Amino acid sequence: MAAASDAIWAVDLGNTSLKALHLVAVGDVVQVIGFDHIPHGKILSGSKVSAAERDELIAITLRQFVQRNDVSYDPLIVSVPSQNSFARFVTLPPVEQKRLPEIVKFEAAQQIPFDMSEVQWDFQMMTEPDSPEQKVGIFAIKNEVVEAEMEHFEREDLQVSYVQIAPMALYNYLLFDRPELVNSDTRATVIVNVGAESTDLVVCTKSGVWQRCILMGGNAFTQAIAETFRLSPEKAEKLKRTAPVSKYARQIFQAMRPVFTDWASEVQRSLGFYTSSNPDVKLTRVIAMGGGTKLRGLLKYLGQTLQIPVEKPEAFKKAMIAQGLSSAKFHENVADFGVVYGLGLQGLGMARIESNLLPTSVARSMAWANKTKYFIGAAVMLLIVCLMVLGRVGLDRVSFARNESTRAMNNRVAAQAEDARKVKDDYEMQKSEFQAKLVAQFAQFQHREVVPSLYDMLLSALPNAENTPDQRDLFLAYDRGDAATVRSIPRPKRKQLIVTHISTYFSDDLATAQFGQTATMRKDAMMRDTQLAAEGDESGAYGDSALMAEMMAIYGDRFMGQFGTTSTEEEKSPGFIVSILGYSPYENVGALVDPPGVRDNPARWGFVTRIANLDKIVGPDCPFELFSKEAGHFRFEHATVEWETVPLGIGEVEIIPESTDATSRTTAGRAPAMMGMTGTQGIEILVDPVTRERIDAEPILDAEGKPRVDLLGKPQLIKHDSWFQLDFKLKWKNAPKTTTDTGSAGAMGMPY
Repeated sequence: MAAASDAIWAVDLGNTSLKALHLVAVGDVVQVIGFDHIPHGKILSGSKVSAAERDELIAITLRQFVQRNDVSYDPLIVSVPSQNSFARFVTLPPVEQKRLPEIVKFEAAQQIPFDMSEVQWDFQMMTEPDSPEQKVGIFAIKNEVVEAEMEHFEREDLQVSYVQIAPMALYNYLLFDRPELVNSDTRATVIVNVGAESTDLVVCTKSGVWQRCILMGGNAFTQAIAETFRLSPEKAEKLKRTAPVSKYARQIFQAMRPVFTDWASEVQRSLGFYTSSNPDVKLTRVIAMGGGTKLRGLLKYLGQTLQIPVEKPEAFKKAMIAQGLSSAKFHENVADFGVVYGLGLQGLGMARIESNLLPTSVARSMAWANKTKYFIGAAVMLLIVCLMVLGRVGLDRVSFARNESTRAMNNRVAAQAEDARKVKDDYEMQKSEFQAKLVAQFAQFQHREVVPSLYDMLLSALPNAENTPDQRDLFLAYDRGDAATVRSIPRPKRKQLIVTHISTYFSDDLATAQFGQTATMRKDAMMRDTQLAAEGDESGAYGDSALMAEMMAIYGDRFMGQFGTTSTEEEKSPGFIVSILGYSPYENVGALVDPPGVRDNPARWGFVTRIANLDKIVGPDCPFELFSKEAGHFRFEHATVEWETVPLGIGEVEIIPESTDATSRTTAGRAPAMMGMTGTQGIEILVDPVTRERIDAEPILDAEGKPRVDLLGKPQLIKHDSWFQLDFKLKWKNAPKTTTDTGSAGAMGMPY
């Protein structure tokens, strides 16, 4: 089909009159900017009207139409009656899109009951391109029929751009103006278009249309009246129109009664054939169109016969009447404008069916005629351009001779610009070198925010006012040093983890990295080294050799990469080895660090539980995650704080005056300590630096002030706080890729 137009004239030449609409698109609706309804001088299908007289009557009507309306600017679309056309909807086999035209042409040759050279045909895809079932509508009309129709318009110099069969125009009207009636393939709406000589049945669904032409229309009622009362067709037609107000109304309707019955029976029989062929489709409503619907009682009789609601439109829902037009006259003929309304929608590009049965020869002639004005315009423009070019050449020659000095100056400026460009290029080259050096210098500062964020994350996972809301006041008081408020809560009930030392080491591969010594092992080693140093033997001092041994335990051969060894092993799981040392007054330190069976109860989570659920606490963007809790990757050690075994750094040492004799003090397991410069001796104990409460275990004394012992000879103690050491590994999820080359320093992670 040709491209859509801004405005369109739609014309329907019937047996009794010419109907025309002049439409323009306004958004999603259309506006009627002109309409006409011109009755013929006689009924064209009358028995006494010859072919020549019929052509003359049509010519007179068309002349009146041209005289009353300006039709010289906008395209024209006309209809042909259904009894002279062919329409069939078929389902195509699944083929590629590029082969669809070939398959459609083959189907058309099979379906059209005429030689393909004798018809003008077109097709319309009724389904979406990606639909698994391709349904196509094939439309055809014999060449002599469309040529005879075109001849009427050619005689009056009316150029036709589109030709469409009347039932498809009615389908376009219903789909656009009443979409709620055709929104399903299982519920159909029937358009009954009652013409002078025939009645069109158009069954409309969402993706298809079925048509049938009944050769019985309004003239059948006129003929019945003429035969009964022996009148001419013109007088009988007049009597039919005035029957409701005639004093012979009863006799007139009695004469038409057999036609009522025959016509309704034909409609019922045709629709019965459709429903038997399409058992899944239900007929829900009848829309009555055409001049024949003006006959009183016809639609009521049809509704009683079909047992389906029958509706005659009084207006078009999506068509506005332009100012200056008679709205009353337009609505008086709404039933006659159904075909031209659908034709106009197609011309505006707003219709579903877009097939065009305009003869190919006519379309080709129109295309060349439309291009003629462009050819003339192009020739004129070419001539003008040639003249302008010649004039420009002359002016340029004069200007060239006059501007010699200007050209010389331009050459000098161009040379200076070239020199400046070279200087700029040299600068850009040096700039790139400097930028590369800057990038290399600042590379060592990359990821410097990782360790602080790691410490922030570790501290946020400890018991605090947010994680332990039931002791919020305790943590706030401890933070501000309010010892009185802290002591108001019994010490064994305080859910605190007091951290005295945190160390983190980076490792290229957590899977092979090992933990260092436990807190107890390190203290024993320190005590031995201190004793050896006191005796003058520094070979075993806890210095470089001990550090080297511990670093080798953590990093293995990677540690030696700083000292000239070579490692080409691929990095696997980079991350940090974390060691946390501290103590807790709580009666069950394990419940604060790593309580079992609380995975689904966040309110009871401990420190390790929170570390294992960083994605839920910090968010999915957290750069760290717990590597594993398997042996070798996770270690938790805790015990009662005792002076002899407590790791270094736990609590604060305080010396209290000694109140017993030397025997009692040594029995208590404490070495005397000097107090100040006076030589006064006392006992060293460990206290909480905030509350000054004792945190190490103290012996239970008997009545004589001597420590009690159990059956094994061990002192009986009053236990206070517990110390703990927690070693685990945190995977750095977005760690940068690193490689270790021979002699490269820094490949091994260092403590932070």
